[in-house]
Amino acid sequence: MPAFFYTAIDHTGKQVSGNVVVRNKTEAYRELEAKTLTPISVGLEGEVPGKSRAKAKAASGPKRLKRAELILFTEELADLLDAGMQLERALKILNERSTSPAIKAVAGVLRDEIREGARFSKALGKASSTFDELYCSLVAAGEASGSLPEILRRLVVNLKQLSNLQRRTVSAMIYPLTVLLACIVLIFVVSTVLMPSLTKMMQKTGQDLPLVTDLLIKFTDFMSAWWWLILAVMVGSIVGFKLFIASKRGRPWWDEYKMKIPAFGPVIFGRFYAQFCHTMSNLINNGVPLLNSLKLITRGTQNYFIRNHLEKVVLDVGEGSSLARSMSKTESFPEGLIDRIAIGEQTGELGKAFSKAATKYDEDLDIRISRLTSIVPNVMLCLVAIVVGVVAYSVITTIFGSMSGIRAR
Repeated sequence: MPAFFYTAIDHTGKQVSGNVVVRNKTEAYRELEAKTLTPISVGLEGEVPGKSRAKAKAASGPKRLKRAELILFTEELADLLDAGMQLERALKILNERSTSPAIKAVAGVLRDEIREGARFSKALGKASSTFDELYCSLVAAGEASGSLPEILRRLVVNLKQLSNLQRRTVSAMIYPLTVLLACIVLIFVVSTVLMPSLTKMMQKTGQDLPLVTDLLIKFTDFMSAWWWLILAVMVGSIVGFKLFIASKRGRPWWDEYKMKIPAFGPVIFGRFYAQFCHTMSNLINNGVPLLNSLKLITRGTQNYFIRNHLEKVVLDVGEGSSLARSMSKTESFPEGLIDRIAIGEQTGELGKAFSKAATKYDEDLDIRISRLTSIVPNVMLCLVAIVVGVVAYSVITTIFGSMSGIRAR
């Protein structure tokens, strides 16, 4: 056990120093109280009192984990815990052997907090802002149920799904965005080089410009004259929208509205259903009461729209209603899921019912993600094709119009 150096005041008012060998700082304070000593400062022997805490605060501020580092940290910690290692020892290994400076720093802060008696779920918030409310709540659920390694494994799966979705979306958008950039360059060249020459030619022949060509020229003239105003309006709109959805009034509206966006809404719902079923399965199978499990998941849900419905479910279940009936009242959960839960409640195998539902929603989520990464690039290509077609049509009609004017003369 570690030795803690202390400075305290005894019952006579005299300042005394010494050390105690205990498991953590909390027990050190208890030991001093038992000796009728009033502590001034307590710290690990061999370091300046308060230095560890100052170091922890310094590390917790700027240190943020990238998504790849967060996945690596969670996965390696789950591996060490699965091997039967204690949490404090596992964090020590990550702090000493990790090749990532950010992971080393975060693991060090977490280890210091754990040694001082803090709960892991509370220490996460102090160690880094990377660990959001959902992450900390799920870890708290794992601590409560004794299934911390399983919860960490599930978090790894969720984080990898998000990373995979982002990677697939970016990969699928590279080609359409390249074509879109080429389209913008094409419009710029046509409007600044080709169209002025064709316009002069049409004026010499006495022909009127085709409607599409005339509209294209007016559009490019407007953009070149007022691009700064358009850019300012776009930036102002984006900033204003972000401020609105971050407000107490705008956040609930946005959380509900984005569920209705075609292609994206079903993915958000599917991810929640999969997360909800997996977490409920882990908690119930590890002996956590149903009501406590629902409260933990509700606190960890960041979407206000979904959280409001879960809070109604928690109230109904707390008043003695069955889970299936409570979920059915909200009219926000699929009937298939409600039926599975009702059967699980009747047979006494609710955890198993959630486990099977989680497998189904994982498969559905993969299908929805595949559809999303296929639809978005195709829509982009269609828009680009329309723009290129309009430009090509205006150029061709202008050329043929000028040739007809020359022949007529």
